[in-house]
Amino acid sequence: MSERGAILFARYAYPPNELGYCGPADASALLRAEASAGIERSARRFEGAWCYLELLAESAGIPDPLDERVVEAYWIGNELLDLTDPAALLARMRDRFRGQRGGTWREASGRALAHHSFQVFDVYPWAGLLRVSAHPTALSVLDRCRIRTGVVRSVHGESATVESRALRWTGTHLVAGPPRRESVRWSRGGRSLIPGVAPGDLVALHWDWVCDVITRSQAARIESTEARQLRAQGLAPREASGEAAVGTAAPTG
Repeated sequence: MSERGAILFARYAYPPNELGYCGPADASALLRAEASAGIERSARRFEGAWCYLELLAESAGIPDPLDERVVEAYWIGNELLDLTDPAALLARMRDRFRGQRGGTWREASGRALAHHSFQVFDVYPWAGLLRVSAHPTALSVLDRCRIRTGVVRSVHGESATVESRALRWTGTHLVAGPPRRESVRWSRGGRSLIPGVAPGDLVALHWDWVCDVITRSQAARIESTEARQLRAQGLAPREASGEAAVGTAAPTG
């Protein structure tokens, strides 16, 4: 079992787990876990994410679904995504999510991707609701649920002010809005899954939580993989047209 992969999984999975959206009831277990075995027990109860991790690992011939390369592929994106067969992913999802309503994943065909952006924009029903009603709640959930990038501007105890670019709905497409500052957390009760953050750090965000300090290469992969998924789903412009593409979410500087 990969210790680094298990910790990486926990960093990105904790925020929605804490909010009660997925995973086991005791979200603090991810923060308290002192060994990868404890995180694995929790990870297996994330029915959506674990389905992707298993397929990614099997497709790459990697025995451990919590291998760091596998976990990175799902949350951030890497070359393992191109090894997974979209048809195999949909077949597995039909078995795992039998009876679940909403979403457009059943008709996804070639755009099915073992990445968190596919779960957010194709499996969950919010993108479809946005198209039909332009409901602000749908837009907010899509923006917070995706993995997004930002730059730390200041740190205040267990919270940080981060500059990022939220999703904006044009009526036909999702694009990156103007830079804005938001307060997010990186630690809770003195416990954190990262060593800390500092002004200028480039970070990955999930809901209202800093998941990790990332490199520019990782930020580019997060943004480009999401943009690729949105274009395939018809939710992002295929040509530059004065609107900021979703894949340019991280502010510079």
